[in-house]
This record gives sequence, structure tokens and C-alpha cells, in this order.
Amino acid sequence: MTLSCFELGERMLGVEEARDAVLALVSGPLSAEFVPLARAHGRVLAEDAISPIDVPQRTNAAMDGIALAWPEASAADDGAAPVCLRRVMEIHAGQVATGALAFGECAGITTGAPLPPGADTVIMREQLAEEAGDDGVRRVIIDQPERVRRGQNVRQAGEDIARGALTLAAGTRLGAAELGLLASLGRAEVAVQRRPRVALFSTGDEVTAPGQPLPEAGIHDANRYSLMALVAEHGAEVLDLGILPDVRDAIADALARATAEADLVITSGGVSVGDADHTRAALAEQGELGFWKIAIRPGRPLACGRLGPRGVPFLGLPGNPVAAMVTFLQVAAPLLARLQGRAEVAPSRRVAIADHDLKSRSGRVDYLRGVYRSDAEGRLRVAGTGAQGSGILSSMVQANCLIEIADERAAVVAGEAVTIQPLFRFP
Repeated sequence: MTLSCFELGERMLGVEEARDAVLALVSGPLSAEFVPLARAHGRVLAEDAISPIDVPQRTNAAMDGIALAWPEASAADDGAAPVCLRRVMEIHAGQVATGALAFGECAGITTGAPLPPGADTVIMREQLAEEAGDDGVRRVIIDQPERVRRGQNVRQAGEDIARGALTLAAGTRLGAAELGLLASLGRAEVAVQRRPRVALFSTGDEVTAPGQPLPEAGIHDANRYSLMALVAEHGAEVLDLGILPDVRDAIADALARATAEADLVITSGGVSVGDADHTRAALAEQGELGFWKIAIRPGRPLACGRLGPRGVPFLGLPGNPVAAMVTFLQVAAPLLARLQGRAEVAPSRRVAIADHDLKSRSGRVDYLRGVYRSDAEGRLRVAGTGAQGSGILSSMVQANCLIEIADERAAVVAGEAVTIQPLFRFP
């Protein structure tokens, strides 16, 4: 099978061009499955959600007070005499009135209770006075009727959602508000796209697991943990293959498992052009592999291809930790979004004003780590985190965004507008 990514040659690719080629590795989203609503957080809708009911189902009170029929505004002019009404019934949330209100009558009502027939207005309790008449009938007095407006404090049936309306489109990722909305429609389960399974592994005799003694020339395996977290943040499941020994048969066995069980295989480092190692050889045996140079910093080298009889996409990210995270966000995250059927696959972007000069170089896209904030006028402003080396992982900890400097810009001067990509951060 010829992949579009292998037709790109040895030339330097733009970031958008590389992203499009990676997205072409898959034809569309994974299959759908039904899950209970309580387990759907973070999942992506596989079909449009259409409301089977009006929400709210009945016209109801937005306040505790009384429900009544109120005349047009012109009938209650400033200085009008107090209005006295007979309180003939009580309606609580979850109850439906058994009778209608007549002229001069009102009903005590609580928030959320359906309005009785004949009522169109609710007056909150704090605006009322009450007395008992000699006949035993409770009476309500409205001292300032000029403050009342017909239809106030009433939620109309279908005001939030009308029966038959599209409430959430397929491709929507379900957060807290979306789950509450689906629950309000009475949905106990929902059709969502299957979560992509992403196989991750590290290789190299110098790579050491956290918690193990660090050899003289060793490095702790930081990338795999950053990438596992990014995979989870973008809605996928992790198949952790750990650190593979630099032995061809062991790598081939792990790849065989990955291509049988995973929807995407990712590694970082060790597979770029010129790396004569067992990983690259094993990858080439099990599929088609291409090597790109992307006009991006940090990053640049990227391996791309398909593995096994199912053509499982493979991405070999750069080895430096910041470069691995940045390239994941630019090319792997959009691929995961497409596998989940999400409509928007490109990174989210905002525009901010640079607090200081930012270094760049024309001909490539620079992704600087930055911190953005709102100034006193509500404008977004951004500043860099300091040193921007691709191995300075602490810069990603300090940042809440990537500052994206387009390839046609040689630099950004303080006060100029610049594009930023907000990063996911726990509050």
C-alpha cells in the first residue's frame, strides 16, 4: 500500500502539511459503543442527541412565592392600590394542580412546581404580605403591584430545550455540562466512539525506569510518562509496553502485540534517519515507514507509517522531552481526535499580546513555552517561560500555553499580537 506520507520526499515539510499527512493515515473514527451515562465523561458522542421531551417538561415557577394571572402592564400603573388575592391552593415541586385559578385567586408555589391552569406569573415570597380573613380563607396582599410584570419568574415549557431539537451534535466530547444535559433528557446510556488504544514504548540501553539506580551514562524514562498522560488527556487508553531492551526479537514481539491490540503506536527517539538500531529495523519489517523533517522547533524529525496487516498508524516522535510533547500536540493529538470522530482536530488557538520580544527564525514554526493572562482591560497577554531548549522539561511545567510563531516571522516585538495554544492544566 502506498501512503501519502511516503510521497512527500526528503524536503522539509510545513507543520500543517505534516498534520494533514498524519490525519490521512486513518479513514475515520473507530466503531461506536453504548456506555452508561455515569461512565461517559470525556467520551465523544457517536450520534446526534435529539431531545424526546420539552425541557422543562411543563411551565413552572422560577421562585418560591405565589402563582396567579396578572393583567397587562398598563393595568398596574405606578401608585396603584395594593392587590388582595385569595390563596386557594398549594403546589409543590413534583405536584400538578388539580384545578384552575379563577380571577382574584392565587396559588402558593415552590421553585420548579408546574403553574396551575390560569396562571402566567409568579411573585416571590419577599414581595408579599399575608393575612387570614374571618371566613378562614388566607389572603395575600401585593403592596407594590407596579413592580410586577406579567410572565415574571416563570420558566416556559421547552424554554431550555424543545422536543425534537438537536441538543448535542455527534463529535461532541462529553464534559460535566453535557452529561447533565443528557441526563435532563432522561438518557441512561449514550452511544460514544470507542476510545483509541495507544501503544507506547521506550527503547535503548541507556533508558532507565524511574525508581531504578541511574547508570553513569543513563537517563530516566521521562518521555513515556509525559506521553501516557497526554494520551489520557486526549481521550485515549494507554497500552504501556514499558522499556524494551535493544534486542531485535524483543522489539519485534512487542510491536506484534501492539499492532494486534492498539489503534496507534507511538515511540520517541531512536527511529530517525541515520539511526541504525534494532527498533527501526523491526518497524520496517512489520510495515511501511517514512522519515520526515518538519519545519518546526522544537521537533523536526518525525517517523510515520503503518504497521501490521491492519495498517495501524505509527508515529516516532523526537527524543528530546519538550520536542516529544510539542510534536505530540501538533500531530498525534489531531490523529486521536479523528479516531474519536471529533469535528475539530486542529489545536485550539487564541491571540495574545507579547509582553516582550520573542526570538524566532523565518522558515520554521517556533513553539515557545509561555504563560498567558488577562490584563486590566481584559486583553490576553503572554510572556515566555525563559530558556527554551528542547530538553528543558521544566519549561513545560511552568507554561500554560505554547506561543506559536508562524514560519514567515523572523521575530516578535513586544506589543505585537501572537498566536497561542492553551495547554491543558489542572485548576
